[in-house]
Amino acid sequence: MIALDTNLLARYLLNDDPEQSKLATALLTQDRDYTAPPTVILELAWVLKVNGCTREEITRGLRLLLGLPNFKPKEFEALCYAVRWHEEGMDFGDALHLAMSADDDGFCTFDKSLGKLAGSIGAMPEVRVLQ
Repeated sequence: MIALDTNLLARYLLNDDPEQSKLATALLTQDRDYTAPPTVILELAWVLKVNGCTREEITRGLRLLLGLPNFKPKEFEALCYAVRWHEEGMDFGDALHLAMSADDDGFCTFDKSLGKLAGSIGAMPEVRVLQ
């Protein structure tokens, strides 16, 4: 399995550099498995946002990657939850932090909006807002 960097995945989704986008597409369509750590996916969501992608476009792009049969990112289940919660309005970074804490007894923050949104969409673990 080969790990992929953010810039390669960004070229694949954004198609903003014809040469690099073509190379990224060729690589991802080869008959071999690829992976990426959650930090790469987190950075990718940020790159997409900085490049003017809407929440819907970011969600669609991440779902496309997660649906590739030969792309097996680390923490796949947490990434799927993070994408879903992002789609429902949560910041992707917050969603990923929360999803990767799913086995913990709770998640503490000072972020009131995160606590409110997490509760309203049923995100787990329970978010406790310190005041």
